[in-house]
Amino acid sequence: MHTDTERCVRAVQSKDARFDGWFFTAVLTTRIYCRPSCPVVPPKVRNMTFYPSAAACQQAGFRACKRCRPDTSPGSPEWNARADSVARAMRLIRDGVVDREGVPGLASRLGYSARQIERQLLAELGAGPLALARAQRAQTARLLIETTTLPLAEVAFAAGFSSVRTFNETVREVFALAPGELRTRAARGPLAPAPPGVIALRLPYRAPLNPSNLFGHLAATAVPGIEEWRDGAYRRTLTLPYGHGIVALTPQPDHIACRLSLTDPRDLTQAISRCRWLLDLDADPVAVDSQLRTDPLLAPLVDAGPGRRVPRTVDGAEFAVRAVLGQQVSTAAARTHAARLVTAHGVEVEDPEGGLTHLFPAPQALAGLDPESLALPRTRRTTLTTLVAALADGTLRLGTDTDWERARAELSALPGFGPWTVEVIAMRALGDPDAFLPTDLGIRRAAERLGLPATPAALTARAADWRPWRAYAVQYLWTVDDHPINHLPA
Repeated sequence: MHTDTERCVRAVQSKDARFDGWFFTAVLTTRIYCRPSCPVVPPKVRNMTFYPSAAACQQAGFRACKRCRPDTSPGSPEWNARADSVARAMRLIRDGVVDREGVPGLASRLGYSARQIERQLLAELGAGPLALARAQRAQTARLLIETTTLPLAEVAFAAGFSSVRTFNETVREVFALAPGELRTRAARGPLAPAPPGVIALRLPYRAPLNPSNLFGHLAATAVPGIEEWRDGAYRRTLTLPYGHGIVALTPQPDHIACRLSLTDPRDLTQAISRCRWLLDLDADPVAVDSQLRTDPLLAPLVDAGPGRRVPRTVDGAEFAVRAVLGQQVSTAAARTHAARLVTAHGVEVEDPEGGLTHLFPAPQALAGLDPESLALPRTRRTTLTTLVAALADGTLRLGTDTDWERARAELSALPGFGPWTVEVIAMRALGDPDAFLPTDLGIRRAAERLGLPATPAALTARAADWRPWRAYAVQYLWTVDDHPINHLPA
């Protein structure tokens, strides 16, 4: 979008927050870059230039605005709506892969050479993987500086910097303030200090956001021991590269309040990335709802509760296991089966607030389980053990960088994987916004009540007009039934 100058200028002059994260405005006279909704008086048009990413602005010598804090704007919805190499690379960079494995590690995951990835990212984003990772490190550093009491030297390494000197230089260059000055300014801000060991931050999103189905679904399907709904917040444990964590996510009118307890602060970047992915916070609800409103049968559902998101997962392998456990059983039974696996094979953790006791077991921990110990039909046991074996040995990968169609083909080849299981994994684990569940019981009931075609084939044909947002159409169709997944818990 940054190449459409006229459209960008209109967005800046109207301070349209819907475009935050889509592009950034750099001001040639002040050498500052802003988000489109920056509250200051817009600069003259001749002094504006536009970039597709904060990293591109920084690479061009601009520093972040202190008023609108463009480094904290929602991510571009493009990277979650596409499955090409650039989108997958952006999801991996957001997950901290470059910091942990370098550019060669990023390239190997995508099946390209480092030079090819560099060229593709430069062409589309104006910055290569190192510059994009550097911008993310700067944002992580700012969060740690402003929300924790960690010594600044520890902040530097926790944010992914190789030295304190590089950390100091980057923070000064990006924010025009030294790390100590950032901390002093934050101490005068409106945010209350978090308890020791807890990182409190706000997760921005594009309005509108309807929290009912999002948090209602997560709470209704919560597995005891790893998830719970408490005091208006969804809480769960996280398995992270350097340790583990516990997160509490609370819906607020203009943001999601996030409180993280991490055993290693180096996991902050990935923890934030997983929380944003879980809640689908980088979506563009205006684009989604506008498309779905064109169907006269869907329009009343969209108007009744606009801004529905697709509830996802923090771990693709975990969700695939839970999807198999939930085949042809009730939500309560699926939770019970999963809770037994967690108790028997999950790693125990300490929760200062109580309630959460384990991490969900990794595929490697489940690879040796005795099928006879599972209270499942024999065919379901075979499905589960085959899935776990494929996940454990790496022949099946279900991550944010996974090619959607390839994953569908690999899942379909496993015994016991029908269209419903494959599509629900594509929707919630892989994040495909066009995943569709025409055989789902709730969808079939909704279709009958709304006058939509009843058979899966006919309904799929009718749903072609909803593309590429059929996964969001599923969320609206599920609201036709009065099910707990559609309501925030009391």
